[in-house]
Amino acid sequence: MTVNGPGSAGGQWAPASTVEIRELECFLVLADELHFGRTGERLYVSQSRVSQLIRSLEQRIGARLVDRTSRRVRLTRLGEDFLQALRPAYAALRDTVDNARAAASGLNGPLRIGFQGIVGYAFMDVIGEFEDRYPECAVRLTELPLSDPFGPLYRGEVDTAVVLLPVTEPTLVLGPVFSRQPQYLAVSRRHAFATRTTLDAEDLATTPLLGVAAPAPDYWREAQAPTRTPSGTPVPQGPTIGTLQEGLSLVAANRGVMLLCHPTTEHHHRRDVAYVPVTGLPDSALGLIWRRDLHNARVRAFAEAVANASVHQQDSTEPIQQQASSVH
Repeated sequence: MTVNGPGSAGGQWAPASTVEIRELECFLVLADELHFGRTGERLYVSQSRVSQLIRSLEQRIGARLVDRTSRRVRLTRLGEDFLQALRPAYAALRDTVDNARAAASGLNGPLRIGFQGIVGYAFMDVIGEFEDRYPECAVRLTELPLSDPFGPLYRGEVDTAVVLLPVTEPTLVLGPVFSRQPQYLAVSRRHAFATRTTLDAEDLATTPLLGVAAPAPDYWREAQAPTRTPSGTPVPQGPTIGTLQEGLSLVAANRGVMLLCHPTTEHHHRRDVAYVPVTGLPDSALGLIWRRDLHNARVRAFAEAVANASVHQQDSTEPIQQQASSVH
């Protein structure tokens, strides 16, 4: 079926049934930008190609959708109405394609993510966006004990995990690294350090430091609670702990002090605990890890989502590097 109209080849409009997805995408971007040059940049095509796609779409519809002058670009009344109807329809079509692709690639079923301590707002945003993109892949969050960062992965209780670095396990893969943070010392309000505005790493040699209990490997426990200062002076050893809450309770009772990252201190305000910044220690960091022999499509897709969020939000005032926090 054809519809007569001016400006079409042979005086006829092209059949509406042959509408191209690329034409619709171009119209949607142009409606956002109202500028042919910027639309071409977003679509990686020339400005003349944008004009060609819009003209072709208008021919299929049988009327102008865009008014263009030397000074401005605006949608016609029909263009506005078409935009309002097209957006939800296009989104539904895109979701249908994404869902089919996800099913074909194994991106359906639960994704079990382990985490230590807390998961910040920006990291939860990444999870939400991942679930929106792959609605058949529901995320399940599981808190990991501070003293057992890798065990749940080995036992198959989670598919991937957000843990404190370092990770040197030969059977685990370290994916995106993020949330690099300065370290703070949690001390009792009764401790002599509670009134200090800053501490040096060498000050750790003067007070018992809470350690991490087994089964966490020795190298990992040493990174979270060093047994020597940077100069080599021994650090007095306090009780060992299995969870963050155990540690904070012992700190409040003045049984020892504990190293944490800044975001964790902000999420755990206590009247009986003070948090003092420590200079001279390497920043803590988080990493996404998974078993080398169980690297499935869901894990790969989530790792890509985390990596993209880390890159895209580097200049944000609340980047994922700061908000995806755990016990540091």
